[in-house]
Amino acid sequence: MNAISTYTTILETSYRLFAEHGFDKTSMTMIAKEVGLSKPALYYHFSSKEAIIQTLFEELCKSIGFSSFFRIEAYTKDNFEETFIADGLQIIHKQQTDMYYSRILNQYQALGYRDPAYSLKLVQILEGFTAGFAELLAHGVSIGAIAALDVLTKAQMLTMIIDSMDNFMSYGLTYSYENIWTTAVKSLIKGDPA
Repeated sequence: MNAISTYTTILETSYRLFAEHGFDKTSMTMIAKEVGLSKPALYYHFSSKEAIIQTLFEELCKSIGFSSFFRIEAYTKDNFEETFIADGLQIIHKQQTDMYYSRILNQYQALGYRDPAYSLKLVQILEGFTAGFAELLAHGVSIGAIAALDVLTKAQMLTMIIDSMDNFMSYGLTYSYENIWTTAVKSLIKGDPA
């Protein structure tokens, strides 16, 4: 294995093991064995289990931020509603197709009770969604795709919907998430109250 693929394999394996067994019950020995490395070789890449947990968290945060799903520059007057719906559906599909996502995110939320740096970062991601939605909605108003509206309230509502769906999926509830998101966006585009 070369350095880059070994590093990636360690992170991918750790992601799975942490989701399956939790942070506390997953050891460096388990990770090394699953990857096919000696413990000293694993320690060459990561100085500790906590370093792996931190690196995974940073990678996870990059992958779930607002700009990972919504690209404001792609929105036009003609495609605004369709693109808004499609971009939100990407979030739902990502969680539905990654069987470890909910479990690992729950691990980080629990870790946030012991280490506020984790909970602070998760709150920042939610605030990033609110700011991103506000910017996207203001863009929609400026290009005439949607009527003027209370941008901040609607942005907060959309963030709450995204976060609630994330939580409901993590509990295994089989709601019609695609329809919920589509209905929320369409009511917003039409200017209906939320």
